[in-house]
Amino acid sequence: MDKRTFIKSVFLGSTGLLITSRANKLRASVNKKKWDGKFILPELGFAYNALEPHLDARALQFHHVREHAAYTDRLNAVVKEAGLTGKTAFEILSDASKYSETIRNTGGGYLNHKLFWKMLSPARGQKPSNQLMNALDRNFGSFDAFREKFTRSANAVPSEGWAWLIYSNNRLTITYTTGNNSPIMDTESERGATLLCLDLWQHAYAETYQDDRSAYVESFWNLVNWDFVSQRYARITTPSGW
Repeated sequence: MDKRTFIKSVFLGSTGLLITSRANKLRASVNKKKWDGKFILPELGFAYNALEPHLDARALQFHHVREHAAYTDRLNAVVKEAGLTGKTAFEILSDASKYSETIRNTGGGYLNHKLFWKMLSPARGQKPSNQLMNALDRNFGSFDAFREKFTRSANAVPSEGWAWLIYSNNRLTITYTTGNNSPIMDTESERGATLLCLDLWQHAYAETYQDDRSAYVESFWNLVNWDFVSQRYARITTPSGW
């Protein structure tokens, strides 16, 4: 084979690979399931007993298949009734001021829990990524200072609500919301992209800790899925991330 023939064969081979690659991507895009407007109860990604002894298996199962499932069913019903079918929970909650308290509470209950499950994992000594750790150091002084402040904020939530680590205006902030409100709602004074959340409704911890919310909050640090939180931080801090 002479040089010209060799170059031609390499070029044709590369072109064939490129065309095949593009065809595969197009096929994958076409076959990707489109949003059909129906909210579904997400899977946890781990067994109900995988978080013991920090969270009781029976309590976690009840929390998932009773509490979260109820929010899911109600959200589908109220969205259909309001003529909002096709909108995502994020889209609805971002414009929360336009909708009823029922839609805000139900949508928040659905989406907050959906995030919460992803932020939990069996205890295995995860740590924040270097990128996230640097941001925590920069905004709070140290990881320990961040953890202490988040813990204080969680324990200070009146009645039932959620504690949050959010990203807004190029910085990390700790806040909390009452009920099922979320920092993505335009009804909240402290708004931002959600990085970490902790469910502080009594049903989240009563089975395991009775009325000792502080023990539940402290135990939460054994279960944080820092891989997920770090990936979320990396994504939302890119120009088109949120």
